[in-house]
Amino acid sequence: MKAVIARDFAPLAALEYGDWPEPAAGPADIVIAAEAIGVNYPDGLLVQGLYQSRPPLPFVPGMEVAGRVVAAGEAVRSLKVGDRVAALQALGCYAERVCVPAAAAMKLPDAMPAADACALLCGYGTAHHALKQRAHLKPGETLCVLGASGLTGLAAVQIGKATGARVIAVASTPARQEIAQAAGADHVLGYDGLKEALKEATGGKGVDVAFDPVGGAAFDALSRSMAWGGRLLVIGFASGSIPSLSVNLALVKGYSLVGVFWGDFTRRQPEVYAANMEELVGWYMAGKVRPVIGGEFPLAEAAEVLAQVLARGASGKLVLVP
Repeated sequence: MKAVIARDFAPLAALEYGDWPEPAAGPADIVIAAEAIGVNYPDGLLVQGLYQSRPPLPFVPGMEVAGRVVAAGEAVRSLKVGDRVAALQALGCYAERVCVPAAAAMKLPDAMPAADACALLCGYGTAHHALKQRAHLKPGETLCVLGASGLTGLAAVQIGKATGARVIAVASTPARQEIAQAAGADHVLGYDGLKEALKEATGGKGVDVAFDPVGGAAFDALSRSMAWGGRLLVIGFASGSIPSLSVNLALVKGYSLVGVFWGDFTRRQPEVYAANMEELVGWYMAGKVRPVIGGEFPLAEAAEVLAQVLARGASGKLVLVP
């Protein structure tokens, strides 16, 4: 079968599209014929050796896949050949067929496209965990979302609205601000003069929950714009700059800095993760959340698509199609 292969930790252009051994299902595994493969920011870091972990070489990157079960181990009872599923794992999804533990897969409604299913896994899963378990977002609170036209930001906007919050979306250009507003944001802002704009948008009260996958200078503006008892969520550093916090701000404003490591959460609390995904699928079927698919591309173009994601040139979810 064909797959995208990292032979070394190297620039994205070094990724190889070539032959890789066909997977075989172990007793508790299933094999999925991929219909859509999710592209995520950490994938691009991983293949360059810039992520928190380094897998043994060579490896196939990719953490999200959706498609049909084509083989199942003898111990698998929850799924069968022909079922449509989506699955999450650390590696191996940039391939025509993917072997995963059956316990890591969720059955999909027939009405859910494979690309939407991929979006719900990492992007929406991260935002949901951040706002539900880490921020404990409440109806009526004000949520500020940075990077609001990217997949995780759009997810945070929609999940914030589904929770009953007032959502302020921040995006870099008018076109991207329109995307965030179409996703349900109550108010949209740019990054210039963000501290003053947030003060005006909140009537001087500040932000109850801040969702920051960007970092850099925008984090500094957020750290000075928090309400008493607020929660500033650290999601990631898409700007490429890891900021510093003047901790006296947390003291005098009485707010909390909260880290969000969704990948570790899924491993440490699999039952909570499963319940989160059940809620997200329910919201999807009810029309409360709807992923924006920014494009579908051939699997062979994985390096170019990853470069677009790392350059923050994508709006919504990008997927690969074998």
